[in-house]
Amino acid sequence: MNLNRRDFGKLALAAAASPTGSLFAAKPNSKFDGVQIGVITYSYRDKPELANNAESLLKLLVDSNISAIELMPPAAEAFAGAPAAPARGGGRGPGGGGGRGSGGPPAPPALVMGTDGKPSCPVLPAATEAAPAGRAGGPGGRGGGGGGRFGGPPSPEMVAYTEELKKWRLSVSMDKFKALRKMYNDAGVSIYCHKLTPSANMSDEEYDYMFGVGVALGADHLTVELSNDLKFMKKLGDFALKHKMTAAYHYHTLATMTAWDEALALSKGNSVNFDCGHYIAGTGESPLPALEKYGKMGRIASIHLKDRTTPAHCALNLAWGQGDTPIGDILKMMRKNKWKFPASIELEYQIPEGSTAVAEVKKCVDFAKKSLG
Repeated sequence: MNLNRRDFGKLALAAAASPTGSLFAAKPNSKFDGVQIGVITYSYRDKPELANNAESLLKLLVDSNISAIELMPPAAEAFAGAPAAPARGGGRGPGGGGGRGSGGPPAPPALVMGTDGKPSCPVLPAATEAAPAGRAGGPGGRGGGGGGRFGGPPSPEMVAYTEELKKWRLSVSMDKFKALRKMYNDAGVSIYCHKLTPSANMSDEEYDYMFGVGVALGADHLTVELSNDLKFMKKLGDFALKHKMTAAYHYHTLATMTAWDEALALSKGNSVNFDCGHYIAGTGESPLPALEKYGKMGRIASIHLKDRTTPAHCALNLAWGQGDTPIGDILKMMRKNKWKFPASIELEYQIPEGSTAVAEVKKCVDFAKKSLG
């Protein structure tokens, strides 16, 4: 059900009379034995019309028993009254915006199982389509970037929208984002991260706006793709410090034990958003040593959890417990070291026919709970 503002207004009247003041009968709890399990908005890609709406997204979270989120655009800005973007194809987020489309990764090809019980990789045809744009944190980013869907120039409509959005951003009150934070907190959900991050060509005022939104939402870091642009990462980290936050850098399958060293040396405001599944799919090695290294440094802001296989096993995204990512060991390491940063469920495997993202996220939550039991 897609709950609009009027629906939530009616619920709020009823909530005012309840002992908890919550819009929902029970608050979610995905913190187990001191380890906070969260989720990234992208996990609800099967219902982009809900995931892009702050009120409807909150219901998805509560239904999933999730009590913390890495919030992706455009939910927060849409809630605050931002102008709507022109329609376009592609997009990493549930409603577009660079990377994967709303349908998520394609189903894996038919596999032959090897003698070790793991997939024996098929020979796949070479890719013919250019990699989608939107992977990097700014010009010169390691993962790509650019204006159009596949790196081409932006359309005139997008140029006009960008200017309109900039004007809106530099004039909107933070009170609307604080109201969103309160709505989530009252329902038992915290927003620990906002993925809305500056790019290298933005003004200082836009940087202040984006970190200001993060603070208003209650987040302690923003996430962005690791970049080759050292000046950009230095500036981003220093602006994060100014707002008592960090800029957390995400990386995909090119991640190594030293991938974040340069960014961390540039500014105390830079941190790591470590994707455990991508790491094992790229290196073929356990992510535990790298986690231990950056965790002991106190420079991890959050991690992403997904169950991928090693390159020798086709680097697939699989349901939790079926791949090579040592998710249980990662969570136990977090508990042992009393690390307070959250572990975000990033649901990247193909949602089975007849299931939903909410059902699959709940399975991941249960997997995490049992791993820490």
